[in-house]
Amino acid sequence: MMEFLYFPEDKSEYLPAVISLIIFFIGATVTMYLIYKHSKKEAKRVDEEYASRISAPYPKEEEKYD
Repeated sequence: MMEFLYFPEDKSEYLPAVISLIIFFIGATVTMYLIYKHSKKEAKRVDEEYASRISAPYPKEEEKYD
């Protein structure tokens, strides 16, 4: 009934699958770390860039169109 499942008797056949799983897991972890690090750097840059705009007073209506 379940011929599509394959469980090898020789457990050494699991080694390539485990090795690739570990490699991809490490790659995914490193990628997420780099994305997180870049995101923090980008957020800091945006905060510094727009801090002066937020603290600056709004121009008067007459000055907007001059």
